[in-house]
Amino acid sequence: MTSPKALSRAVLSRVVANVVASTVLTVRTQGSGFVDITSEVGKFIAEAEAREGTASLFIRHTSASLTVQENADPSVLTDLMTVLQTLAPEAANWTHDSEGPDDMPAHVKTMLTATSLQIPVLAGKLALGTWQAIYLIEHRRRPHAREVVLQFVGAGR
Repeated sequence: MTSPKALSRAVLSRVVANVVASTVLTVRTQGSGFVDITSEVGKFIAEAEAREGTASLFIRHTSASLTVQENADPSVLTDLMTVLQTLAPEAANWTHDSEGPDDMPAHVKTMLTATSLQIPVLAGKLALGTWQAIYLIEHRRRPHAREVVLQFVGAGR
């Protein structure tokens, strides 16, 4: 049981949503791996003149995904790629292979991760933790142009 002294909550913030801002971010990947898109999402929030609300991200692909992960130690991303490759290896006798041996594993990796994210916006900034960043994960070996729909819903400045 958690003692009442172990919990605390900030003062409630209540706003009326009067802004819906949207754009599409195109990310050119270099092949499989993580691409940090945090700064681009932050720029979008600034351009939207967002104060408080929610930033939504949605990737328009089935062989790439989105995640929030640690940005301090690059070995975390290396290990995460190893885990994904272990869970969905290319040499698994997939029946869907018309687009190459890395295509079906890419679909599985997308299913295991996320195609959309919701991130709170507080005081005009993404409410990410100190060591958190927003990443697009490319699951295919070759470079691709990936589209991420960005949307802010909330109160403006």
